[in-house]
Amino acid sequence: MRADLTRHGVEEARTPADVDRFLEPGKGTVLMVVNSVCGCAAGRARPAIGMALKHAVRPDTVATVFAGGDEAAVAHLRAILSDYPPSSPSMALFRDGRPVHMIHRSEIERRDPEQIARLLTEAFDRFCAPVSQATH
Repeated sequence: MRADLTRHGVEEARTPADVDRFLEPGKGTVLMVVNSVCGCAAGRARPAIGMALKHAVRPDTVATVFAGGDEAAVAHLRAILSDYPPSSPSMALFRDGRPVHMIHRSEIERRDPEQIARLLTEAFDRFCAPVSQATH
C-alpha cells in the first residue's frame, strides 16, 4: 500500500518532524496525501495520484502519511489542517507551508481514478504553475 505511492516518487513522512520538514515555508508547493488501507484509497486515490503526477505541472514535492501506521505524523498533519475535517484518504495541497486546496474522502469515494486525477491536475494548474513574470 505504501509502494503504490512511493513508486511514483512520493516521499514518506513517518514522523511529525518529517511533516514539518516537508511543509516548511519556502518549500514551494507540496501535495500531502493521507493514505489508508480502505478500498477507496486502493482503488481510487492511489491510482489517481499516479496519473496526476504524470501531468506537466505538478507540486515541487509530494509526500504521504499513512493513517493507521504513521499515527503521530497523521495526527500532526491533521492538527495543521484543523480548519478541515479529518479524512482518509485525502489530499492537501500546500503552498509555502499553507494549505490552499483539499480533496476529502467524500470527493474521492464517489469518483473514479481518472476524475480524481483531473481534480488534482486542475489544482496543480491553479496552484503549482510558475507565476509568469510581467514584462515592463
